[in-house]
Amino acid sequence: MFVHTPQSSTCSVALQLPTSDHSNMASSTKYDLVVVGTGFAGCMATLAFLEQCKKDNKQGKVALLEVGKEGERSGASKWTMAYLRLDKNLDFDEDWVKEMRLVSNGLADEEYCEKLRVEAPISAKYLEEHGVKFVHHDEPNVLLEFKTAQHFVFPDGGGKAIIGKLFEHIRGYSNCEIMYETEAIRLLTEDSGAIRGLKARKNDGLLHDLIAPNVVLACGGFEGNQEMLARYIGPNSHKLPLIAPGLKYNKGAGLRMALEVGAGTAGSFDGMHCELVDTRAKKPDAVIWGHNYGIVVNKDCDRFYDEGKRHLFATFEMIALECWRDQDMSCYFVTDDTIMKKFTGSWVYDTTDQPPETGETIEELAEKLKIDPKKLRKTVDEYNAAVNDKEFDLMKLDGKATTGLKINKTNWATKIETPPFAGYPMTSNLTFTYGGVKTDLHARVVSTNDVPIPGLWAAGELTGLFYNEYPPATSCLRSMTFGRLAGTEIAKSLGKGVSEIGGKSIKDEVSSRQSQAIMMDRDILIGEGRSLQAEASAA
Repeated sequence: MFVHTPQSSTCSVALQLPTSDHSNMASSTKYDLVVVGTGFAGCMATLAFLEQCKKDNKQGKVALLEVGKEGERSGASKWTMAYLRLDKNLDFDEDWVKEMRLVSNGLADEEYCEKLRVEAPISAKYLEEHGVKFVHHDEPNVLLEFKTAQHFVFPDGGGKAIIGKLFEHIRGYSNCEIMYETEAIRLLTEDSGAIRGLKARKNDGLLHDLIAPNVVLACGGFEGNQEMLARYIGPNSHKLPLIAPGLKYNKGAGLRMALEVGAGTAGSFDGMHCELVDTRAKKPDAVIWGHNYGIVVNKDCDRFYDEGKRHLFATFEMIALECWRDQDMSCYFVTDDTIMKKFTGSWVYDTTDQPPETGETIEELAEKLKIDPKKLRKTVDEYNAAVNDKEFDLMKLDGKATTGLKINKTNWATKIETPPFAGYPMTSNLTFTYGGVKTDLHARVVSTNDVPIPGLWAAGELTGLFYNEYPPATSCLRSMTFGRLAGTEIAKSLGKGVSEIGGKSIKDEVSSRQSQAIMMDRDILIGEGRSLQAEASAA
């Protein structure tokens, strides 16, 4: 394994004038595969490629590019807790496709979703086989909308631990070159449109050609690009803090490069996943999850969202978007001691590194939250008076609701009456964007006419899938799964022609589609009482 070590910026050679016209020409190195990005998708694609080449006794050479510095936690994968929608046997939620159909209003690619449902367990077991240790969590108090028997999984050590284990294995291969501080600039193509590599800028400021018949784009969405956020998401998107520092590198480079060569798109480009975080926190990703079990108010101490509309994971994103869109990026969670004791030591309120603000009275809590004590008292009193007498039950959508309020709470409307009262000041953080390039079931990037672009692959959050809402605990699995599929299939295709998949080349696949189209036209003509031969004679 080779690691590219950037030259010092103080090197005297960098200050010398070129001695010939050739000194400023881009360097050129040949590979079988170039992978852009070292997150879940990129690492899985790289390692799967290396392992499949070894299995097939092939000498496939891969370049793994990272725009960040060596040792830096660039991107999102190295920061996330990586909650996974898996049951005790590491099987994926069997109702996942139904949930995607529901929240996307039928726009999501259901074949892609089903492919993920089938392949996700394989990805999870692959990680276990490579040294990742999973924590299996049985959730006693939060009603999960996914069908995993109240169970989910996360890696011990979070996403950083996954990347660490994958890199341990990648570094064991001599046919992999890792290039840090290397920015992907544009794709290189043949006159035919097939990919022939990538042009990259290293920290010397010069462009270098990485020649390869296959490129995997796995460099995230456009969370760190304010121009693209303004173009696609709209006004005030620049106000959104990033949930983790590494997201500053996610500038939409993969999306831009793919669009330049005619890639199709998927997912809602005006959509994004946001989460409410503790404004006092000293750590990234300090999410306050449990908005369901109290009330959320704005700066004027008014409620603005039905906190019990659906399950926790199904609504925590939507209330964060509302906070960003219409509440000036500021809101406050308020509850009482009964709820806080119920969730003591739980991820629901302990993801932040700060304890809740507390007060023996609502007014005292309001002062600590720096909002109006009288207004908050009024809101809490009106809310308590509107709560019905149904039994409070965390394990179902219990119908314990309010009536007569401007915005009613549909479920889990328990009264806020037992001191000490607790609260958190919150704001919205941007986690990832929805819009991206369109891929097929093999992770091949397809054109605007749904034909695979030879040699171009993509995985992770730069590939579009989600519309309207994000069913959580799936993005990490999606990135890892389609990265793994891409790396494996690229390795298998080496020596078989341009991007041959499952014994069929793209050329054959396109010819097959054209033949099917001709047959359909022929059937239509016959149905109208005219044969193709008769039509030709008439012409």
